Amino acid sequence: MLFDLNRTPAATLRQEAHTLGKLALPMMVAQIAQVATGFVDTVMAGHVSTDDLAAVSLGSSVFITVYVTLMGIASAMNPILSQQVGRGDTHQIGATARQGLWFGLVLGVLGMLLMLAIQPLLRLWLDLPASVEDKAMLFITGSAMGMPAAILHRALYAFSSSLNHTRPIMLVSICGLLLNIPLNYALIHGLAGLPALGGAGCGWATGMVMWFNAAALFAVIKYQKAYQPYGLTGGFSWPQWQRFPAFIKLGLPIGLSFFVEVSLFSFIALLVAKLGTTVVATHQAVLNFSSVIYMIPQSIGVALTIRVGQRVGAGDYRGARTVCGVGLAMGVALACLTMVWVLLGRESIMRTYSSDPAVITLGMSLMLFAAFYQLTDAMQTIASAALRGYKITTMPMVIHIVSFWLVGLGLGALLGLGHLPLPGLSLPMGVHGFWLALVISLSLAGLLLVRYLSRESRRRLHRQTA
Repeated sequence: MLFDLNRTPAATLRQEAHTLGKLALPMMVAQIAQVATGFVDTVMAGHVSTDDLAAVSLGSSVFITVYVTLMGIASAMNPILSQQVGRGDTHQIGATARQGLWFGLVLGVLGMLLMLAIQPLLRLWLDLPASVEDKAMLFITGSAMGMPAAILHRALYAFSSSLNHTRPIMLVSICGLLLNIPLNYALIHGLAGLPALGGAGCGWATGMVMWFNAAALFAVIKYQKAYQPYGLTGGFSWPQWQRFPAFIKLGLPIGLSFFVEVSLFSFIALLVAKLGTTVVATHQAVLNFSSVIYMIPQSIGVALTIRVGQRVGAGDYRGARTVCGVGLAMGVALACLTMVWVLLGRESIMRTYSSDPAVITLGMSLMLFAAFYQLTDAMQTIASAALRGYKITTMPMVIHIVSFWLVGLGLGALLGLGHLPLPGLSLPMGVHGFWLALVISLSLAGLLLVRYLSRESRRRLHRQTA
């Protein structure tokens, strides 16, 4: 049986599942709350107009691409800190985390500058009404202002979660979501003397919420006694630039993996922009809902990175392999449940996003693809996260590049926009061709990453017993 779970005592499996669930559940709520800000943006913009929904679709695609890529690089702190926790290096954890904050700040500023600089190039590519493009660029500018805080928050997130303190992350994220709703409304409609920005106001609200999240989580860490033994806020350290290359070496492949995956969706959004506003709006609505439920396997993956890192830091490679198997089993079980939910509720889900009959009809068909890739998407997400616990990041990056860019994006462009004759297919398939390629690419990534994780965890186990 995969990961030798059949040889593991049932009591051990139950205990590990309980530990993973206890660690993952608050992070799941936290990450759903964070992604739900995008859900709120999409829903509120969609009920203003289809043009506003399209503008938020394009603007959020840029923001999410940059944010997730930099978040991936900053997430190098998770395995580093988790292994220090496993080794019992209490005196080093706070110092490492302070350097992680400097590292996150540098990444965030670079991300902000990139988002501002890329706007003229986007205008050259897009062929949409000027009002839609203007709102999209204004959305990007507002969200860019929050990028430094967003990556600082991820560094604090890594510190707190590596210590198994995930409840504060959850509470701060929920507060951020609750703050986002009135900010969105005020900036969309111009309340309390604020300008009426339409859908673009969602981007500025996002930037403000990012600063709130970073400040609130820092305050919790500073004043809660549970964090004080590690000394993160007990002193001040200037950046130790010589430590940054190690962070980059581990984090860059993670960031590239995240970029390859999220850019697959973002580039599809840009490619389907030529198919019209209705297609763009529908694609964004289905993609946004998929990103919300994606937080379930993503949270299990983060918990798995922490637990595997702690076991590896303690030298317990057998325990690390067991954790991998339990985490994958949990993820697959939950993915099956979400698959059924999406299949049964797709019409009501689409009506949440828009009252436009064309958007609802197209969205219901795209929801079929979103349902079917839940299983393999969970497999690839959790397996790559487990590998990060071992500090294995290069091969997952290669698998993601092949699966998502060569297969997902390349095949998607062929099926969606191409005119080459293929047996059994009527080309071009439009947006449905892109979503079919998504299912194929995620399935390929899931199978390859689970196989690679099984091999690498077994190899380290044999090295330990040799």
